[in-house]
Amino acid sequence: MKQDVAKTAEARKGIWGLIDRIQGDKVVWMILLLLILFSIVSIFSSTSLLVSQGSGTSRLDIFLEQLLIVLAGAVVIFICYKIPYIKFFRVLSQFGFALSMGLLLCLIFNIRAIEVNGARRAIDLGFFQLHVYEVVKVAMVMYLAWAVHAYKNDSFGLANRLSKRYSALAFLARPGWKRLIYIFLPILMVCGGIMFGSVSSTLFIGGIMFFTILIGGIRLKEIIGPALVCLAAGALCIGLYFMSGGKVFPRVGTAVQRLFLHEEKENIKDLTPGTIEFQEALDAIRQPESAKIAIHEGGLLGKGPGNSTQKYAVSLMFSDYMYSFIAEEYGFWGGLLIIMLYISLLARGALIVRYCDSDFAKTAVAGLTILITGQALMHIYINLDMGLLTGQTLPMISHGKSSFLCFCVAFGVILSISKMAKAKIQKETEESEPLVEGFGVDESVKESLDDLDAFESGRY
Repeated sequence: MKQDVAKTAEARKGIWGLIDRIQGDKVVWMILLLLILFSIVSIFSSTSLLVSQGSGTSRLDIFLEQLLIVLAGAVVIFICYKIPYIKFFRVLSQFGFALSMGLLLCLIFNIRAIEVNGARRAIDLGFFQLHVYEVVKVAMVMYLAWAVHAYKNDSFGLANRLSKRYSALAFLARPGWKRLIYIFLPILMVCGGIMFGSVSSTLFIGGIMFFTILIGGIRLKEIIGPALVCLAAGALCIGLYFMSGGKVFPRVGTAVQRLFLHEEKENIKDLTPGTIEFQEALDAIRQPESAKIAIHEGGLLGKGPGNSTQKYAVSLMFSDYMYSFIAEEYGFWGGLLIIMLYISLLARGALIVRYCDSDFAKTAVAGLTILITGQALMHIYINLDMGLLTGQTLPMISHGKSSFLCFCVAFGVILSISKMAKAKIQKETEESEPLVEGFGVDESVKESLDDLDAFESGRY
């Protein structure tokens, strides 16, 4: 017995012991590690055009910058992972809506706002450019997880206190008003704020938010009405764009242009090469067409690391078209591996949700998993020219400091909750009563089993 204990203790000192001591879902840990490794290798190789544009930045500088981002992301994941109580996440999550609206208002009123791709999408913090939509994605999923938990447990403290103290506010005690004020109105306000800078991000983030509350337990019939209101508000924004001559909600024009991108591809055939019209039409379709060429040239096995040619033609290859780059250099099998990683994450997220016994934990894990997987599949879908351009990056792989760090928060929360859920299940299993009293030590049970075995063998 002592020898077995000694061997176990010795084994736990090695690399396998280190892996065994890692808590949380190990499959999610493996997926995260592979995505980060893909990111480091791909960013180093895919930024050749950025280097060749005379920015004074070398590929080594970009590689070291990415390593620094990865290290910062690892710290973020570790901090989230080490949080021992789900309540800590739940308390912080209730401020997600306030954070999101504060950042969106800074963009709308041009407070230290920076234009990205023709629209105000980032805020200059002096030492860092914060891309607001990346923060809003994660913050709103966490906020809605808190709101759904509070709604199902009737723990909206402020609404309950006001309804009891003031008779004129007694309506706040009704479930319908609580859903409106704490869930649907924040979704509508956030979608409206995003609409100023990106129509595609409005649709994507809005869709993720509705999926989150649906999975959290808000019934479909309760969602249909607010969803129709959001669609009506979107139609109103489009109407204001045309009525103002493109001055209000200018990004609607970009969305309309992308809707007719297929027609521009056809019309370029009728234009004379070398003319201004031809060049403008070519510039409009250059990136999506080059991304398709990259996937086609990758073939089954790819060109090999560092041998991509389309990275010199696509200026955003390292962000919006990262999947095309991976398919060109690593071929069909490399692209398939990326898809399998994200699908596996979705499957593990569903399994972790089954472990959770808290509405907040279930909704948070489900929402964050769908956010990561949904954005990845949308990125791939667009790179394959199967949908409209949206500018969504490939999570944890594409270049982008804000995006990488925000998704690190998402992974950290998923791993932390999975750790706490599995620990609780293990504790309950250890404390539960055995199915057979004294099983494993009761000699009478052992003797009865021996008698049964003897009878079946014909000794009786």
